Amino acid sequence: MERYKERLEEVKSLLNKDQIDLKRLREICSQSCPNEGGLRSVIWKILLNYLPSDRKQWTEILNKRRNEYRNFVRDMIIRPGYKENENCEIDHPLNSNPESEWSSFFKDNEVLVQIDKDVRRLCPDLFFFQKPTEFPCEEIKNVQDAEIYQSLRKRVAKTQLKADEVSKHRLGFTNYKSNSKKTKEEQDEYAYLPDGQEAHWEIIERILFIYAKLNRGCSYVQGMNEVLGPIYYIFANDPDIEWRRNAEADCFFCFNNLMGLEGIRENFELVLDNTQIGIAANMKRLYDLVRSNDPSVFNILQKQNLKPEFFAFRWITLLLSQEFKLPEVISLWDVLFADKETLDLLIHVCCAMILIQREHLLKGDFSANIKILQNYPNSVEIKEIVEKARNIRRK
Repeated sequence: MERYKERLEEVKSLLNKDQIDLKRLREICSQSCPNEGGLRSVIWKILLNYLPSDRKQWTEILNKRRNEYRNFVRDMIIRPGYKENENCEIDHPLNSNPESEWSSFFKDNEVLVQIDKDVRRLCPDLFFFQKPTEFPCEEIKNVQDAEIYQSLRKRVAKTQLKADEVSKHRLGFTNYKSNSKKTKEEQDEYAYLPDGQEAHWEIIERILFIYAKLNRGCSYVQGMNEVLGPIYYIFANDPDIEWRRNAEADCFFCFNNLMGLEGIRENFELVLDNTQIGIAANMKRLYDLVRSNDPSVFNILQKQNLKPEFFAFRWITLLLSQEFKLPEVISLWDVLFADKETLDLLIHVCCAMILIQREHLLKGDFSANIKILQNYPNSVEIKEIVEKARNIRRK
């Protein structure tokens, strides 16, 4: 406890200086970030390269980035037909021009529906994401702008309505059948809030939608919501009201920077699976690491044909966000973000998780072992896993 207080005071001292000692901050946070007074929220912004080590630049950078994000919302959530057309052409839903705003609008809706489906399932054990945010989007909240800045919830509703099953029987009569099979409890839990209010999961949805539009090559891939969720949770619970007010914009840029770290976004890009980078290469690297550190465990995995795709695909792409409860995930991410080579440490952490289960894996059959790896035992502490990962890395 005494040591924790010393670390806390040192972190406060570091963050109060005009020039932050980034190396020392990383060293301290490699043992987990203190969170008193919203420290973790600020530290993650630094570790994810959103805020520089020079505090004097913070105000200018924050104002610039937050205004930039507001412009993204205004440019990308806007309904087609409200932008000025350079060629003075009249745009309409039946326009066959591939450059048409409506053409892009319909393609975007396919991505949006997938995002909507995923964010509604985000952290189901935590009610936070269903709660209303204090700071809903101003453009969408403003009734006068509602026709121009159409909320994503309305786009989703209309798109799903069109996507519901419509069939014709042999006499030619059209039958309508909704694909929705939600229970009343599920409908109540994920029901939209009244107009003018937004749930936290709707903020996540908007961030991911804008990210997908700005990153056409990668777009949105299922699982990105699980990577974004914990970051937003930390920022949206900052005790400082101004940090909370701007949690959406700050979270967008931190998520963008995280995806920009070496190897992180490539894990989501399936076209890279058979190259030297990407998720396939990282899963191979993980199994090579297991083989070099414990041939017996590697051999049993090979003998049982227990492929890394069965569990490590999720571990690596989602930064282990599904394997532990949220407080443990946050503690683990402190360590990962503090490391200059986040992906490298992540692979070693995954290796450590396998080797810690050595005794169980060596005596278990396929069904027992796949259960261990797909539902990792919650009896193992993050601290133990990280310590073993670092020992493996030092070798």
